[in-house]
Amino acid sequence: MNKSDSERIAGILSEFGYEQTEIEKEADLLIINTCSIRQLSADKAYSKLGVWGKWKKTRPELKIGICGCVAQQDKEKVRQRAPYIDLVFGTHNIYELPTLIKQIEEDEKVCAITNTPVVCNQNDFKIIRKQDTVNAWIPIIEGCNNFCTYCVVPFTRGRERSRRPEEIIQEAKNIIKEGFKEITLLGQNVDSYGKDFKGENITLANLLRGLNKIEGNFRIRFVTSYPSDITDDLIDAVEECDKVCKYFHIPMQSGNSHILEEMNRHYTKAQYYQIVSKIRNRFPDVAITSDFIAGFPGETEEEFQDTLNAIDELELDYSNTAAYSPRVFTKAGKMVDKFLSEEIKYERLERLNEKNREVCLKSNEKFVGKVLNVLVESKTEKDGKVILNSRAGNNKIVHFEDETKNIGDFVDVKITKAQTWCLYGEPIR
Repeated sequence: MNKSDSERIAGILSEFGYEQTEIEKEADLLIINTCSIRQLSADKAYSKLGVWGKWKKTRPELKIGICGCVAQQDKEKVRQRAPYIDLVFGTHNIYELPTLIKQIEEDEKVCAITNTPVVCNQNDFKIIRKQDTVNAWIPIIEGCNNFCTYCVVPFTRGRERSRRPEEIIQEAKNIIKEGFKEITLLGQNVDSYGKDFKGENITLANLLRGLNKIEGNFRIRFVTSYPSDITDDLIDAVEECDKVCKYFHIPMQSGNSHILEEMNRHYTKAQYYQIVSKIRNRFPDVAITSDFIAGFPGETEEEFQDTLNAIDELELDYSNTAAYSPRVFTKAGKMVDKFLSEEIKYERLERLNEKNREVCLKSNEKFVGKVLNVLVESKTEKDGKVILNSRAGNNKIVHFEDETKNIGDFVDVKITKAQTWCLYGEPIR
């Protein structure tokens, strides 16, 4: 979502005279787009601002801005920590940028943080997408209504808000015309799409069907799915639509039902297992990835073991992992008496990561000897050979040698070797 927001910010800035530069020190305007899902992300943002603040001492005309979830969360506190900042704007204020930039160009200090989105026709601004990649992002729903006890997203991104399907389909058509070969539909809970359009039968399943009708050779992905929102109709749509990748990212967060309840996740361990079983029975070579938190407040060793066992039993293909990080505003952040020590949290995270490596290798080994259709994403040269770096529809990374193919080509590759994080193969001639 942040990558997509950054593309939109760059597009808005380009409408009134700004051009992107890859050289930070040459920029007249520096904006950092931030994430506050964990404290480490926020710390990195403030560290970067500190570097820019030193530059401003010798270049007082340099303008510095911060946006995203840290800005939305900390508001005026940002300038207390970094008084040299010219612009602070929140997740709901991106489309106010033309006015905000004009203000800071006149040497005003601006803090624009609202709790409701600034309404704007997004088609009024072009979106700058890098042509050195084959993937384009399309946000279809923003915000979250679930209020998981560990998560700050509802407080920084607000409640769920879906875009109109016709607007999304038109943006997708434009993307395909520009030459992109893969579209990723984005949402904090992507399969909640359309729930706020009461009585209109607007769903992610029907949106996929509409996008699948667009002419062209391209693929469609969607992330991130909330387990209990994955409907039979959505699974049917993935099967029906030939352009939709057979890949699901479904965060579980814990393999223990008591901890899931403490997290305010609206499903049990057994229900999650049923969802995964239903998907695997429908798609033989599907990849299912997940997210897990180690060391949630009050988590016992036995409850953590349930998470390790779940990763094995579900045969997950990959998981994002993190140690629990207390966030402001959240219910879990107030469970101070249940906080685990940093030593316990990171020891569990280490074991979680080891389990993740183990199941990733096991998952990849299942594809040796199979043929996967891949999309070439980049090229590298090694020892005089051209190595193509590609991604299969089920999100597996595949490397193969071929001097005749280009970025953006779809290629059938027979898998010859598996490593923990990737596969190697040979193109089918």
